[in-house]
Parts: sequence; structure tokens; C-alpha cells
Amino acid sequence: MAASFWKQSIFYIKAMRPYQWTKNGVVFAAFIFALGDKQQHLSKASLNHALLAAIFFCLMSSAIYLINDIRDRNNDRQHPTKRFRPIAAGTVPLCGASILSLSLIILSLTGSYLLNIQLFAVICTYFIMQLVYTFGLKRVALVDIFVISAGFVLRALAGAVVLHVVISPWLLLCTMLLALFLALCKRRHEKNELGHMPEHTRASLTQYNVKLLDQLISIVSSAVIVCYALYTLWPDTVAKYGTSRLGFTIPFVIFGLFRYLDLVYRHEKGDRPEKILLTDIPLILNLLAYGVTVLAILLIFRH
Repeated sequence: MAASFWKQSIFYIKAMRPYQWTKNGVVFAAFIFALGDKQQHLSKASLNHALLAAIFFCLMSSAIYLINDIRDRNNDRQHPTKRFRPIAAGTVPLCGASILSLSLIILSLTGSYLLNIQLFAVICTYFIMQLVYTFGLKRVALVDIFVISAGFVLRALAGAVVLHVVISPWLLLCTMLLALFLALCKRRHEKNELGHMPEHTRASLTQYNVKLLDQLISIVSSAVIVCYALYTLWPDTVAKYGTSRLGFTIPFVIFGLFRYLDLVYRHEKGDRPEKILLTDIPLILNLLAYGVTVLAILLIFRH
């Protein structure tokens, strides 16, 4: 009996897609870049608040994944990999998935409301936007990737409002562009792998063209580099952090994009960005080096 309970629990946890929670790490961006900002004042509780905001986003995103999988369960059963998802495979019943989703929504909204009313507003916006995406916008090419990108911008905003700090518009723009880049790479991989399959596996794929996606990826990846470089060297940024050395982090951003493009074009990856970021050793080392460099510049090597 106990073994059956734990086995079923694993299926429910899998249905929540915890491997996708890495996306909510964007919530901590405001905290990291506020550390060295002379105009911001972080308290001892700031990190705890950022952590709670990330947790509430994890709960809400999992609720949305459950709703999405309930909505698309019939189409997922015809997909080469999505058919193994617990709801599509039948290992998690619809009633149980619905109750779990509702519980996660209540926990996320209640917790965020008690923590910070502005955070509550951001998560509510994310929830409504994702519902509209799940029941309609995900089927409209280009619009679908902009909704995905907006979700990352809202995560970054959540980290700022819960800490009561001002986040740079440049960082929000970089977040938007980077999310667009990842979404475009994912659509390109799906177009190559699933373009021959029935339209209902992902309706928006029929509206995409590989050549167009290649051009859009080129445009957006270039924009990410230019935008980030301008942010690090912008006079306001230099004045805010008391250093121009953030420019030394530009090579890490360039290498990260180059490595990801290598994985997309040469290794035929890109369908699961969250998996790549957790398993590709060069990207992991690059991200760690970037983080250490940023913290060193903001906390140690300021003027």
C-alpha cells in the first residue's frame, strides 16, 4: 500500500514538471544586480523574500503545466515524447490533476498576497496570460513566443517588486530577448522534428518556416549581445555600480549564445532549454564563471 502511494506521488510530482522550475531562477536577477547597487538597500530578509517569490512562481507554473496537459492530453498522446507525460499516459487521473492544479493556484496566490501585494499582482498577470496562452495564443505563430518571453519578464519583475528595488529596463530588455532566442531555437527544433506530423501536435508549427526561424534567431541573438553590452557600459549603469568592469562579463554572454547555437545547429538540440542548461557542462561552467565574475565585480572590485 505504501509503495503504491509513493509510486503515485512520483507520477504527480512528474506531472508538475519540476525540471522546468529552473526558469524561475530569473526571479533572483534583481537580487543579484541589487547587491552592488549603491542606490539599493537590501535587508537580511531580502534573499528569503526572493526565494519565496521563486517558490510561488514554481507553484503557479506547475499549476499551468497541469492545466495545459489536461487541455492537450488527446493531442499529446500522438506526440513522440509528450505521450509519456503522466496525464496523457493515464498515470495521473484528470480529477487528481485538476485538484492538484487548483491547490497550487490557491497556495501561490495566497502566499504571494501575504508576502507582497505587488508580487500578487505580477503572479495574477502571469496566471491570466498563461491561461490565455494555453487556450488560444499557443496556436498563433510568433505571438506564442512573445507570450513565453513576457513570462520571463514577469519573473524578473517579481524579483524586483518583492525586494522593493528598481530593476534596470536594460535587464528587462535582455531578459525578453534571451527568452525570445530560446523560444525561437525550440520552435526551430520542433519544426525540423515534428513538421511532418499532424497539425494538432503543435498547431503553430504549420505557420513557421525554418528559413524564417533561422533569420529570427540570428537577429535576436545579435540583439541580445548588443543590448547586454550597452547595459554594462551605459553611463547610468557605471554610475549605479561604481564600476565599468561589468563589461568583462560580455564574453561569457557571447560564449553562452555561441555554445547554445552549436547545440541547436550541430547537435540537433534545443527542444528542452531547461534540460540543456542543467546538463551541458560547457554551459554550466560558463554560467558559473559568469555568476562568480558578476559577484566579484559588484562586491569586491568596485571603485
